[in-house]
Amino acid sequence: MKFYRTTWHNIRRSPYQAFAAVLIMMLTFLTVSFFTFLITGSSKIINFFESKPQVTAFFHNEAKQKEMDTLQDEIRNSGKVASIRFVSKKDALKIYKEQNKDDPLLLDLVTADILPASIEISTYKIQDLGTVSETLKKSPLVQEVIYQKDIVATLTSWTNALRRIGLGLIIVLSLVSFFIVLTITGIKISQKKEDIEIMKLIGATNWYIRWPFIFEGMFYGMIGAVLGWGIASGALVYATPFLSSFLRGVPILPVPFIFYAEVLLIELIMAIIIGALASYLAVLRYLK
Repeated sequence: MKFYRTTWHNIRRSPYQAFAAVLIMMLTFLTVSFFTFLITGSSKIINFFESKPQVTAFFHNEAKQKEMDTLQDEIRNSGKVASIRFVSKKDALKIYKEQNKDDPLLLDLVTADILPASIEISTYKIQDLGTVSETLKKSPLVQEVIYQKDIVATLTSWTNALRRIGLGLIIVLSLVSFFIVLTITGIKISQKKEDIEIMKLIGATNWYIRWPFIFEGMFYGMIGAVLGWGIASGALVYATPFLSSFLRGVPILPVPFIFYAEVLLIELIMAIIIGALASYLAVLRYLK
């Protein structure tokens, strides 16, 4: 208990140094939380698209209904198709109006004539998407083909890039946090050099002297982790209605509470390790 009182006394005696340490820890774990949420969400979106193999083909405006029906029959008879859904120009307009119902200007500019008819094709296996896509691309009726493999490949590329960027930022900020805590602890030890010498003369062990400084580093880390996690989590909760509208049909929101708790627990462990290790190395040079 005395260790905690000594730790709190040290923090109160140098509030600006404590604020600097907590601030850099907060920025570190804000970055950790942000990229954790982003990468986890991207991975779930990829899994969603991989679980729903689908090709969407948009027809030229000149395509006749009979010709489009013939192409659908050809694709259906391949034996690889689970379902085919035809979206007429009128259906496309209804979908467009529903998606943009809050923007009257966009609704006035679009009519059914300028929207293409399309077919949405689901396959039993994602491996069959390529064959179906190639068949559709060869048809003179088809203007454009979009299929999940393209989406998954793009999302995977983005996720890998985010993972590399996030990992780099986290490593840099963790090192900055480590050296700031180490420097602040070293300054405090140098200021209390005489007190430490007196404590050693009256029989205090090295660990008795070290623990308050180690607890101080752990305190900086934990407070910074909670603040960074809290800001990132609050921002995600606030943005959930907007993201749910944007990701309509992709069931990744709202984020379950257990996920937030798991992220906080991992970040607290990281924060304790960073703070304790930096403080320990700072006192080690004085208390060998």
